[in-house]
Amino acid sequence: MNSLNQQEYAVIVQKGTEAPFSGEYNDFYEEGIYACRHCDFELFTSDAKFKSGCGWPSFDDEIIGSVKYQLDTDGRRTEIVCANCGGHLGHVFIGEGYTDKNKRHCVNSLSIRFIPKKI
Repeated sequence: MNSLNQQEYAVIVQKGTEAPFSGEYNDFYEEGIYACRHCDFELFTSDAKFKSGCGWPSFDDEIIGSVKYQLDTDGRRTEIVCANCGGHLGHVFIGEGYTDKNKRHCVNSLSIRFIPKKI
């Protein structure tokens, strides 16, 4: 596992949320892969990333088998966690109509790190 700073630990392990529009990947659209910051497990491709305007990076699909869905402690939302280490990523929302897949993974930038596409 990668060591985490205090902010990353608060989000990934303690299931916190970074402030909207504050994350390094909110308005970031380069080609590559987004991996779990805690364990480096590949989660999302840049092809699935889209601008939702919600304040957090949004993806309309995950890499197959990379994300687990579970009921959030609030009993209303669906939490998404890394399928490898269980680290908190954010939440998923269905039926908002942003993309044809009609799914939005709302992810904390602190939970992921970007790996650029090799040229």
